[in-house]
Amino acid sequence: MDFDALNEPYPSRRSAIYAGNGMVATSQPLAAQAGLDMLKKGGNAVDAAIAAAAALTVVEPTSNGIGGDAFALVWYQGKLHGLNASGPAPQLISIDSLRGAGHDRMPMYGFSPVTVPGAPAAWAELAAAFGKLPLAEVMQPAIRYAEEGFPLSPVLGSSWQGAIHYFRERLQGPEFQSLFDTFAPKGNVPGIGDIWSSRDHAKTLRLIADTNAEAFYRGELAEKIDLFSKQYDGYLRIEDLAGYKPEWVEPISVNYRGYDVWELPPNGSGLVTLMALNMLKGFEFTQRDSVDTYHKQIEAMKLAYADGRAYISDPRTMSLRPEELLSDAYASERRRLIGSSALQPAPGRPSKGGTVYLCTADRDGNMVSFIQSNYMGFGSGLVVPGTGIALHNRGYGFTLEKNHSNCLEPGKKPYHTIIPGFLSKNGRAVGPFGVMGGAMQPQGHLQVLMNTIDFHHHPQVALDAPRWQWLEGKTVEFELTTPRSIVEKLARMGHDIRWSSSSGSFGRGQIIWRLDNGTLVGGTEPRTDGHIAAW
Repeated sequence: MDFDALNEPYPSRRSAIYAGNGMVATSQPLAAQAGLDMLKKGGNAVDAAIAAAAALTVVEPTSNGIGGDAFALVWYQGKLHGLNASGPAPQLISIDSLRGAGHDRMPMYGFSPVTVPGAPAAWAELAAAFGKLPLAEVMQPAIRYAEEGFPLSPVLGSSWQGAIHYFRERLQGPEFQSLFDTFAPKGNVPGIGDIWSSRDHAKTLRLIADTNAEAFYRGELAEKIDLFSKQYDGYLRIEDLAGYKPEWVEPISVNYRGYDVWELPPNGSGLVTLMALNMLKGFEFTQRDSVDTYHKQIEAMKLAYADGRAYISDPRTMSLRPEELLSDAYASERRRLIGSSALQPAPGRPSKGGTVYLCTADRDGNMVSFIQSNYMGFGSGLVVPGTGIALHNRGYGFTLEKNHSNCLEPGKKPYHTIIPGFLSKNGRAVGPFGVMGGAMQPQGHLQVLMNTIDFHHHPQVALDAPRWQWLEGKTVEFELTTPRSIVEKLARMGHDIRWSSSSGSFGRGQIIWRLDNGTLVGGTEPRTDGHIAAW
């Protein structure tokens, strides 16, 4: 990895972290420490990732939960493996059933957008394939935090209070009561520094750990989910859970200036990042803070997103293969559309031919890029009584337009925003990276990668740098730390400018790179309670 360790052009809250034996980077210090504990016990990067992920369902429930989905890229003994642990729509649901219930688009909350959760299966699958320690041991820190409680950190406490206030105004009905009983016990919303615990979470995590997730899909927990869904006329059934299994998939990549950038194939949106990079590799960039750099990045991302929204869905129903969208010929065709003014993006046609991110590394060279989510904060607003399982609302990503690639169908996986990333060079691992945050994720991947590869920033500076986010049409949102002179020039080029003081809307990332001498160097997100545990 080629970067200037002293190249720090942006005010940083912290320096990059260096270590030799292992590293865990997450959005919560307690979760990072849970992962590090596994490394010190003799576990590997996979054990550390599972421990951190399980802990995050407890110590950051505003962004993920036991009832969510997960994806992973695992570099193990010199080879990259991809795991898609996203779940499909229930067999009982259909476009006609939702339209018959009076919906003209996918509902955001309640049982309609609930798909089969994949996160518990991801933990068990990763442990069985690559872990060194028993799952029951790896999940002990998460169980302990749930049982004994933990104090809320600053960003978490603020998000928690905001989410409960939001749900109190919008969610009516007895099916939502368990959410408030769990996360605002006796009507009290925990704040920064307050201790929160949940014995229901602890019992559920212990059942998952002791049964290798069988209890969640074919046992006691599955029965409780099934009963809750039937009680309120939901679509999810025990048969949907029993039939679920995560999928091992082949990662996809593009070569960008000598580095191989890896993402998971659809139904995830990592393809969007790769399409944008494929366009941008036809240009030369010498300065990060220049109008030309910002303009071309934004235009490439708009074009890539237009294609992603048109074509990405469950790979079994896609009309185009990823390799068609990633061909050099198609990238060249799309690149020619990038001119001197902002464009209104539209999909092309190639010639036929609420989330947490974490990463880990161990002394043996194994590395994990892992992401899991309940989608929107606490997800669907539904918590299975007596379990602490907050069911996600990932089905909100479907459309009710029958001819659309991403239309709702029984047993189909929706377009997914959460994506882990990985970087390699000449067949050797450089490391895992990711930026969580809805539609910001492919855009965050693009920006931190270019900060690293084009502008030679070390991981912490790559994350600290000001970010932008394309919203729709010609509208782009900028962090207040972005140079005003550049943004004013972009406005004159036709970009519809928005400023935002909300750091949370620009994603939250983690990075670990392995240097040529084996040293690990990591950066963690300054926009949240990010932390790197290392030794």
